[in-house]
Amino acid sequence: MTDIFTRRGFIAASAALTASTALPRVALGQSAPLTLAATTRVIDIGGRAATVYGLVNGDGMQGLILDPGQRFRVDLTNDLDVETIIHWHGQIPPNEQDGVPDLPMPLLKRGEVRSFDFAPEAGTHWMHSHVPVQEMGLLAAPLIVRRPEEVAEDRQEIVMFLHDFSFRPAEEVLAEITGGMADHDMAATAGDTAMTGMDMSGGMSGMNMSGGMAGMDMGGMAMDLNDFNFDAYLANDRTLADPEVIAVERGGRVRLRVINAAAATSFWIDSGAVPARLVAVDGHPVEPVGGSRFGMAMAQRLDLEIDLPGDGAFPILALREGARERTGIILATRGAGVQKIAETGDEETRAFDTDLAQEVLLKGARATAAEPLARRPVDRSHMIMLGGSMQPYLWTIDGQTWAKHKPITAKSGERVELTFHNMSMMGHPMHLHGHVFQVVNVNGRAIDGAVRDTVYVPPMAMVTVALDAGEAARWMLHCHHMPHLSTGMMTEFAVSA
Repeated sequence: MTDIFTRRGFIAASAALTASTALPRVALGQSAPLTLAATTRVIDIGGRAATVYGLVNGDGMQGLILDPGQRFRVDLTNDLDVETIIHWHGQIPPNEQDGVPDLPMPLLKRGEVRSFDFAPEAGTHWMHSHVPVQEMGLLAAPLIVRRPEEVAEDRQEIVMFLHDFSFRPAEEVLAEITGGMADHDMAATAGDTAMTGMDMSGGMSGMNMSGGMAGMDMGGMAMDLNDFNFDAYLANDRTLADPEVIAVERGGRVRLRVINAAAATSFWIDSGAVPARLVAVDGHPVEPVGGSRFGMAMAQRLDLEIDLPGDGAFPILALREGARERTGIILATRGAGVQKIAETGDEETRAFDTDLAQEVLLKGARATAAEPLARRPVDRSHMIMLGGSMQPYLWTIDGQTWAKHKPITAKSGERVELTFHNMSMMGHPMHLHGHVFQVVNVNGRAIDGAVRDTVYVPPMAMVTVALDAGEAARWMLHCHHMPHLSTGMMTEFAVSA
């Protein structure tokens, strides 16, 4: 391998923190709201300019980071030529601020400003459009809310924000994937858009569950993976042809916040020869799990603690499940030689967590009384059937798409268990708005699992989560695979007083 990175990459390596990984913070006592603008921007992908969406803060960078105790006070401006709406993924705002089209607030019109004000949930979160083609067009950004103990840690905080990307318009991509079924019964996610748009698998002790070939045989039926080959896979808006190189100290201590903002891609995060500890998922602490490779479905987040061994360049790669494509960032000490890494690996990775082995390993850390949930009797249980097929490309919850959905009901304050039973041959990352939940059962095995807002349910699997029903309102419950959502794989968790 040879040193062929561009001057831009080496300039990034010389900075203590770069724009995409060092998000701006505002002092705790700020009097004015933060500002965000939904806008367009131009990024370089493999030497080709691409016009994409963005969520730009007052300093001209993507995303926000808040200090402990700081309120989420934000004025959001729609600077796009189309209507849009932003969902604060992982947060529990008042329902009217949740960011779903017409539930209850309408899309923001061109030039409209909308204000938000609520106490945020701590952890690694993100924000994105709740119009599928806009999220596919990169209308998303990190949203980090730091905990006091994280501020006290002597760790450099780095964000790794993942996307899948096509140079073709998102509408065209979605139409090809869905075979014309996109926006089927999707009044709640409607909105027009006009966008144009080194092998690290060496053995490590600890958790490393992703070797081997893609796909799997499930009782004679083949699992469906990766229903579209995107043009590029991005980490902080860049590919491995010219990755972000982040300056770190010799023997440095890093907290890596990984956010999977991809529309339709699960990844394995590979720290290579440097051991890592998984310490949080979806923004919520877990009992640390050591290893070098950890998986994540769409919309999920991982916090990894990494203690660097000394001087050098340390790639952190995101490997596309069931494929050879990869992306990533490089952590480099001063003066370290940085070598080119191919954008494809030597072999395909396997499918992500088909047996839920990673999920079973995770245990909610008892950092607070709410993590994990306090034990109490279950007041209400629901079995939720996940179904669908590739031909026709149509995905359902309880046999229905959105227009014919039957709400999943609860009363505010009830302890509720939701069991997701996936009878399809694709995995589904299921996200519930306005709540967090604890994973309490996997394929009939009771566990004291992680606290999450998005749980992955592989084919022919069952996962049960427990939660306490919150504000009396209509809260969305949906698959976070954007083409699945676009065909109507969404229902509502209807909470009454």
